[in-house]
Amino acid sequence: MSASPRVKGEGRRVGPGGEQAAQRLVAIWPARTLTGKVRHVELKVSMRSQGGRTIMSVGGEIDLYTAPRLHGELVTALAGGGPEQIVVDMSGVEFCDSTGMNVLLAAHRRAREQGGDLELAAPRPAIKKILQVTGLESVFTVVDDPAAVVSEP
Repeated sequence: MSASPRVKGEGRRVGPGGEQAAQRLVAIWPARTLTGKVRHVELKVSMRSQGGRTIMSVGGEIDLYTAPRLHGELVTALAGGGPEQIVVDMSGVEFCDSTGMNVLLAAHRRAREQGGDLELAAPRPAIKKILQVTGLESVFTVVDDPAAVVSEP
């Protein structure tokens, strides 16, 4: 009884007649990993004070690679120890994974502990869907129009 060839990285055996498919998979998979190319994702964050609030405009993608930048900016905004009112303008955020949601949630919790609040403004439909599916829409104050939040005293 001869051993069946294994598809490297897949952990499954390829039976008789499946060798051609296995060769294609092996030929394609390393080509992706050997290039070393990772799509460059940028996160743009800017802050300004307006009417007793800190308005943080965020643009790009919030994920495992960019969440530390957002975390750092939120820590800076909350560093005073007093009740901070932070509005995160999400209108420029194209994608946010669980890492990004956890960063926002931790900042929200810290703001509340200090007597302040963190609101999300103008999230795109994909981000709103994540908030709905995870139940976080009931945790965060979510405002559809950032201009309305910014113009409030």
